[in-house]
Amino acid sequence: MARKSYQILSLVCLLLLVETSNGFEFKVGGPTSSWTVPSDPSVAIYNHWAEKTRFQIGDSLLFVYDSSRDSVLHVTEDDYNNCNTASPLHKLSDGRSSFRLDRSGPYYFISGVAENCRKNEKLVVVVMADRSSSHKPDDTASSPPPPEEETPSNRAAFATAGAFATLLGFSLVLVI
Repeated sequence: MARKSYQILSLVCLLLLVETSNGFEFKVGGPTSSWTVPSDPSVAIYNHWAEKTRFQIGDSLLFVYDSSRDSVLHVTEDDYNNCNTASPLHKLSDGRSSFRLDRSGPYYFISGVAENCRKNEKLVVVVMADRSSSHKPDDTASSPPPPEEETPSNRAAFATAGAFATLLGFSLVLVI
């Protein structure tokens, strides 16, 4: 009985470790926000949100929006600055779109409706350089300053550590 419990616990721990290496999904604008024209078009709310968040390779962005009235375009810096919707790198249009950040450096997103983009429905995300030994550092991107508040990445790490400690304690109880 104890041996079977140990095997199950080992499998659960392995799955937790694998899950943490896949990155984190960030809902654009924060947990209660959606991709839409800001109520005050003079304020870059999405960029203010992104500046407070540390994005890493493997993370993804979740855009939630009304697909009958909007879409999301991944564009070049020039198209971002000019709200040019004619030639996106990628178009997301299903209303609940996830975009994986697979390299370090800046990513530019605008609304698929040019008028919405001109009203500040646009976003720049900077992904931190990978400093692990398995990847060559990318010197072209600078890392944003450390966050002043708790981020989802920090919460995920602490939650995983807490879950691991709980499972380890539970396995000791089963063995004893």
